[in-house]
Amino acid sequence: MIADEAGLAEVVAAFAAGTGPVAVDAERASGYRYGQRAYLVQLRREGAGTALIDPVACPDLSALGAALRDTEWVLHAATQDLPCLREIGMVPTRLFDTELAGRLAGFPRVGLGAMVEGVLGYVLEKGHSAVDWSTRPLPEPWLRYAALDVELLVDLRDALEKELDRQGKLEWAHQEFAAIAAAPPAEPRKDPWRRTSGMHKVRRRRQLAVVRELWEARDRIAQRRDVSPGKVLSDAAIVEAALALPANVHALAALSGFGHRMGRRQLEQWQAAVDRAKALPEAQLPQQGQSVAGPPPPRAWADKDPAAAARLSAARTAVSALAEELSMPQENLITPDTVRRVCWEPPQGVTADSVAEALVSHGARPWQVELVTPVLVTALSAQAV
Repeated sequence: MIADEAGLAEVVAAFAAGTGPVAVDAERASGYRYGQRAYLVQLRREGAGTALIDPVACPDLSALGAALRDTEWVLHAATQDLPCLREIGMVPTRLFDTELAGRLAGFPRVGLGAMVEGVLGYVLEKGHSAVDWSTRPLPEPWLRYAALDVELLVDLRDALEKELDRQGKLEWAHQEFAAIAAAPPAEPRKDPWRRTSGMHKVRRRRQLAVVRELWEARDRIAQRRDVSPGKVLSDAAIVEAALALPANVHALAALSGFGHRMGRRQLEQWQAAVDRAKALPEAQLPQQGQSVAGPPPPRAWADKDPAAAARLSAARTAVSALAEELSMPQENLITPDTVRRVCWEPPQGVTADSVAEALVSHGARPWQVELVTPVLVTALSAQAV
C-alpha cells in the first residue's frame, strides 16, 4: 500500500504513462467514522498495474487527479465514491459507471460481484465490504479484496459498452455519465436532523425540538470523536426521548437507548439537550412539516388537487410501461421527482414542445426528453379533457 510521498510520486508517473481507461474505487468507513472520507483508494490501468493508496498518509492526491484528468475513469456506482474522491483532489472529467450501465442495459442485479459474475463469468472474493477501513495497518486479506474491486472493472466496462451498443442505448449512457461528471458537489442538506429514523412518530413541535437538540448535540460529539453518530446515540433513543419528554436524568435513564451502560455524565449532557428544547419559546419551535420547494407528497394530492392526482396516476402508468418496454428501471428512464413536478404544475398548453421544455428545466437529459415527452403529452392531455 502506498503511504508516503515518494511512493505516490511513482504511482503518479506510472499511471500517467499507462494506456486506456483507469479503474478507480474508494473505501470509506461508514458506520465507524464521522463523515464519508476515503480511507483507501484503489486504481488499475493498463501499463501501470494496480495501486492501493492510503489517503490518511497521503491526503492530497491532486497530482494523481491531474495526471488522469483527460483519462476516462471507470467506477462502479460513481455517485457514491465521487464526493470522497473530490475531497482528496481527484475529480474526473470523463467517466463510465458500470453500475448505471447495468441498470440501463436491464440487468436485474447490478452489484459489482453480480455484474462481474453475470457478464464476465468470474466470482469476486467477498466478505470484507462492511469492515472498518480506517483500521491501520489494514490486514492483507482486506487489501487483496480491495484490489479485486478494480481488477476486472475495465473488462466489465468494455463488455457493458458492447451490450449497450447492441441495445441502442450507448448514447443514452454517455449522456448520463457526462451529467454525473459535470454535476457540482451536493449542497449541504437543510435540517438534516429531520432525517432521523422514526421521525414519523414525532407529532408535536416541542417533541421536534427535542429531536433537533439531541441530533445536533450528538453530531458535535461524533465529529469531535471522529466516530459514526449512531455509535454515540441511536436514532431510536433520540425519538424515544422526544416522545417521552423526560423531566430529569432519572426519567431519561429509564428510556430505551439510555440504559445502564451510559454514565451519569453522558446522561446529563443528553438531559441538558432535552431541557434546552423544553425551554424554547413557542416561536422558536420547528415547524411540523419541512418547507420544501416543489410539490407536496403524492399521498396528499387527492385532497389538495384531485386533477393533479389523476395526472400523476396516468403519467406513472405510462412511464412504467415505457420503462418495462425498454428493460430498465423507471427511475433511470426519468426521475420520479421530475414526473411529479411536471404533473403538479403542467405547462399552460400541453404540447410536445412545452412538455419537453418542462422536462429540460428539471434536468432531464436529451435522450430522456425524446423518449418520455410523447407518453407524458398523452397522459397529461387525456386528463385535461
